[in-house]
Amino acid sequence: MDARLLDILVCPICKANLEYRKAEQELVCKPCKLAFPVRDDIPIMLEDQARRLNEGEC
Repeated sequence: MDARLLDILVCPICKANLEYRKAEQELVCKPCKLAFPVRDDIPIMLEDQARRLNEGEC
């Protein structure tokens, strides 16, 4: 994933910064406890496509 893109992407819900987890291919919003998938280097920033994080994953 392009580092410049990571610098400008924010959570579409709360506008917080996102953490890229390369192994999981996800962008994580800690305040919302959501993980947005990255497919073919394209972030899917839709709330209905996001995965809810468990307590230990944050």
